[in-house]
Amino acid sequence: MVKRKEDTPQRVANRRYEARNKEKRQAASGNFQTMIPRDLFVEINAFLKDRNMTKVDFIKKAYEMLKSSTNSGTH
Repeated sequence: MVKRKEDTPQRVANRRYEARNKEKRQAASGNFQTMIPRDLFVEINAFLKDRNMTKVDFIKKAYEMLKSSTNSGTH
């Protein structure tokens, strides 16, 4: 069983804030919550670090590339 850390005024305030803003945060952004093999994870992180690119930028770029290649094949 996981033991919860002692409540401090800041932790209590953080929990209240998270509870109040949960829906707004979920409406504004999403999370893929996926797992990949560790070797691939390390490789991708090294690739992104070499290019000073964030994971979000990588996802956007890959999405745009795949979307444009798919659209060009159907026209």
